[in-house]
Amino acid sequence: MRRVLVLDTNAQPLMPCHPARAKELLDKGKAAVYRRFPFTIILKYAVQADNQPLQVKVDPGSRTTGIALVAEGQRGRRVVWAAELQHRGQLVHEKLVARAQLRRGRRSRKTRYRPPRFNNRRRPEGGLPPSLRSRVQNVQTWIARLCRFAPVSSISLEVVRFDTQALERPEIDGVEYQQGTLWGYEVREYLLEKWGRTCAYCGTQNVPLEIEHIVPKSRGGSDRVSNLTLACTGCNQDKGNRTTEEYGFPHIQAQARRPLKDAAAVNSTRFALWRWCCDTFALPVEVGTGGRTKYNRSQQGYPKAHWIDAACVGASGAWVYIAPNSTPLLVKATGRGSRQMCRLDRYGFPRTSPKHVKRVHGFQTGDIVRAVVPKGQHAGTHTGRVAVRASGRFRVGPVDGISWRHCCLLHRTDGYEYPIQKGLEAHSFPA
Repeated sequence: MRRVLVLDTNAQPLMPCHPARAKELLDKGKAAVYRRFPFTIILKYAVQADNQPLQVKVDPGSRTTGIALVAEGQRGRRVVWAAELQHRGQLVHEKLVARAQLRRGRRSRKTRYRPPRFNNRRRPEGGLPPSLRSRVQNVQTWIARLCRFAPVSSISLEVVRFDTQALERPEIDGVEYQQGTLWGYEVREYLLEKWGRTCAYCGTQNVPLEIEHIVPKSRGGSDRVSNLTLACTGCNQDKGNRTTEEYGFPHIQAQARRPLKDAAAVNSTRFALWRWCCDTFALPVEVGTGGRTKYNRSQQGYPKAHWIDAACVGASGAWVYIAPNSTPLLVKATGRGSRQMCRLDRYGFPRTSPKHVKRVHGFQTGDIVRAVVPKGQHAGTHTGRVAVRASGRFRVGPVDGISWRHCCLLHRTDGYEYPIQKGLEAHSFPA
């Protein structure tokens, strides 16, 4: 079960507590809700801090990043809090492409004499494209947030997802993790990521997969990763010493040479996050590889999940206890609105007047609110994200036309989307 983050009366972080303990403190009036997501309470009485070593562990990904808080006590390391952060890097890339196409078309229609200016713009040295910078900034936000709400003593990052040069040349010297059992785990994790954890021939999932040579070694094939794929036991035995083309799958060779876009995105951002952690926090920063993460998770028998991979990052992830009923907080990056002043019709003309203010009666579009309507058409309790209007009649979730007077703020919009859950995170305390 995910623990609740706790602050003392001076807003200094304490060790996370059990949800039942947090509910007891809230019911007795000894604590108040400080933040909904991640759920954090603040005590109303002074206590003496007795904090254990707490480590933030991050498994960066191109689409989803796993985050875990691991506490180290007398009984060993255990996961006390976890989250899975879904990025919007692909959406940022699509919007940039759409903007570039619009500007290119406008230039050709209206100012054909004006040369393009994209070659004149200078990028900062070591800078990242906006789609990759969005991923890094999302992880930075949550690391800083956890360091503010929990007594973090160290940080652990997976900075090397795949070392493509070492994978192509296993005989290269100077890399320790290749000279042992981790080398096989690097190759297996790379192939699982590349082929989508499915059999390349029959498409079967959730079965034991074997490393299979596209061109068999008996026919002159090599152990390079460009000549490796995944197959179930039946397909591997049925294929025998035939090539994939002879077996009836000529497209597999072309797919094997296709680069990993997601792996390239992680490799491009790996050191940017590490440098930021070293420069921002005066804390020890542990680093690890994807092969070690897979090795730690396999040795402990945990299933594949982003937040579990985060708990198993680095040397400190060799032995981590994860309770069977543990669940991560699901977080989705949505951005902080748009710069569009008003909506357009299908012809591209504005259909409303530009918006004047962002907040109406203290509420902003995207805030999570609870509306208690005593009577009328929408009588009842409604919880969800609000869409504000200047008239004061808001839309809360799917229900439209609720007065602002019936709304109580639970969580202000912060650029992320969270699941609206009943129970402790919906405790009726003012935000």
